[in-house]
Amino acid sequence: MIIEFEEKMLNMIDELYSTATEDELFAGGYLRGHISLSAADCEEQGITDVDVLKQRIEASLHETRSELSPKDRQIVQQVWQDLLRRG
Repeated sequence: MIIEFEEKMLNMIDELYSTATEDELFAGGYLRGHISLSAADCEEQGITDVDVLKQRIEASLHETRSELSPKDRQIVQQVWQDLLRRG
């Protein structure tokens, strides 16, 4: 389930590229890393619950929030929430 969720999220990010703004492209790339690293961590630990993966992605985004400006954080959160609604 984890791999399927990761692939679905990454595919949706890829679909953004044809219509996304520069800010959304940045957010998509930023999210790709968090999604993939969190999925790999879950796999390594034998975790198969997608809700746990989502929580880990959220925690990862929260832990690294100081890397982004407030505006960029907001854009990343908006794109992430949109992906979750669509996914």
